[in-house]
Amino acid sequence: MKKLLLLLLTLLVLIGLSSCEGDGKNVINVWSFTDEVPNALMRFKEMNPDFPYDFNVTIIATTEGAYQPALDQALVAGGKRAPDIFTAEAAFVLKYTQGELSNRAMPYKNLGIDVDNQLRAAQIATYVHEIGTRPSDNQVVGLAFQNTGSGLIYRRSIARDVFGTDDPARISSIVGPGWDKYLSAAAQLKAKGYSIASGEGDIWQVIRNTATQSYVVNGKLYLDPAREAFLDVAKAMFDNDYTNRTGAWSDAWFADMAGTGARPVFGFLGPAWLINYVMINNVQGTFGDWAVAVPPVPFSWGGTWIIANQQGNASVRDGVKTVLEWLTLDSSNTGFQYMFANGNLYEGSAAFPDKAKDFADGKFAKDAVASGTVMSRSDGTLAILGGQNMYDVFIPAGANAKGDFFSAYDETISQLFNDQVQLYINGTKTREQAIADWRQNVVDILDIQQ
Repeated sequence: MKKLLLLLLTLLVLIGLSSCEGDGKNVINVWSFTDEVPNALMRFKEMNPDFPYDFNVTIIATTEGAYQPALDQALVAGGKRAPDIFTAEAAFVLKYTQGELSNRAMPYKNLGIDVDNQLRAAQIATYVHEIGTRPSDNQVVGLAFQNTGSGLIYRRSIARDVFGTDDPARISSIVGPGWDKYLSAAAQLKAKGYSIASGEGDIWQVIRNTATQSYVVNGKLYLDPAREAFLDVAKAMFDNDYTNRTGAWSDAWFADMAGTGARPVFGFLGPAWLINYVMINNVQGTFGDWAVAVPPVPFSWGGTWIIANQQGNASVRDGVKTVLEWLTLDSSNTGFQYMFANGNLYEGSAAFPDKAKDFADGKFAKDAVASGTVMSRSDGTLAILGGQNMYDVFIPAGANAKGDFFSAYDETISQLFNDQVQLYINGTKTREQAIADWRQNVVDILDIQQ
């Protein structure tokens, strides 16, 4: 019933927001899977009343996989409802920047954006433009505004009890670099009654994004040794009872953030959005007891890329150029990323009074952004982190994350691999059988050669 209601809601949103198709010369059609970018553009319009374009917004949630098929249909069909700007999440962005629909993406240079110089000036995290670069012509066709380079978000009180310090630099050297040090720390934590992570799956987001080669190499399926290591690290964590054996996004996972789980959990691995949009709502009993350190290996998790449609309305290209620059490359104090990083995007907004009140009350979230230039002169201190400046960790995290090993098949292949790893670690299958079954499942579903 819940899934049906969510699907109906998605369809109502689509019908409601697309009913007034952009049929004028001054209307920019924007498609997105959340309201984050559309709200930012409405705020841009509010701050720039002379901007000569309006926005016609279509929002379709990714629930039940509804967004991609609708977007693909709109891109191929063209016409009045075709997006001029659309967003894509990290899980499926390669389809539009490097995969089957990348020919629909407009190079930033073709919009008149001096992308090479602006990338350098803004110090955009390398993985962001690696993911957004089309291999066929080496053109940047999409950029993200977030920096999802990640860290180890850990409990200060547990760190002091087990390791004698809660200093982020010291903790970074205790849990890494490398999985051997992480597992050694896990053993020390267990000896004093703590779990190093909520569940074995928590490390998968790290491992899946630390490969050096794609899942598909020269048309054939490839298992990078860094990803294969998940079998061994997860097995060691399971067999040694180093976690609470929860699953991400479950009630038990959230309880571990609050400190009310089966056993106190030392930390979670993730980017700034995990702190400011997930943990912040689930740490009532542990607020202020957190800090962020360097993870065992560099990785990124998630993000939203912004892409212009090659076949979009040519008469609004100047407006598209302006807002893409403002969202993804502008490192000035009036750029979106500076205001996003400092949490003051909606300061004094009449169009978003609730968000303006959140800012006035000190409740509006800050987030790490793609621009290192912006973060280096922004205030990243958070009360949830005991006053730590999160950008001290997230600036190098973004710089060290890589994005040149992704493929357009990652979402499906990763899920198939993770399914088999779970069967291996709980003893249902041997290591060899889990890998063999994963390979066969990929062949059956995606028709990729072994």
